[in-house]
Amino acid sequence: MTAQTSPADLRYPIGRFHYAGPLTAQGRAEAIGQIAGAPALLRAAVTGLSDAQLDTPYREGGWTVRQVAHHVPDSHMNSYVRFRLALTEDDPPIKPYDEAKWAALTDASRGPVEVSLALLDALHARWVALLGSLDEAAWTRTFRHPEMGPVTLDRAAALYAWHGRHHAAHITALRERMGW
Repeated sequence: MTAQTSPADLRYPIGRFHYAGPLTAQGRAEAIGQIAGAPALLRAAVTGLSDAQLDTPYREGGWTVRQVAHHVPDSHMNSYVRFRLALTEDDPPIKPYDEAKWAALTDASRGPVEVSLALLDALHARWVALLGSLDEAAWTRTFRHPEMGPVTLDRAAALYAWHGRHHAAHITALRERMGW
């Protein structure tokens, strides 16, 4: 870590998520494009890394690259299911999960990243097809998060467009700092 890099910077390499309100049609198209591109971004971020590199935390006290690579499909699977629930039920309550405990499970802490990369490819193919089919009214549908309250699909799409880039940047920033 250089003198100019603070731990907060390492935690949010592309900045914190910010949602300024409903997306325009162009904003939604961009979000869908970023969601579509997330698997390739993550794959490029981990390509060529050794097991020792995959087991390196992206920051002090943070997850390893391997755990990040497994976290993204874990998180995106949950989001995909939340989208489907919101599209088929009225403001359904969703169950959050303990990301840190999921990351500590053996499949995420020691498993091969290729399995999660393949899962992310397939998941995003389905998710992007679903997102591309939504009409204007669908974007206003909500699910109910126990801590955040009602969340529109519009906001959730913006969040997950950011989320994939956010975690890929954790890895690419580490690679840059380490000269990998």
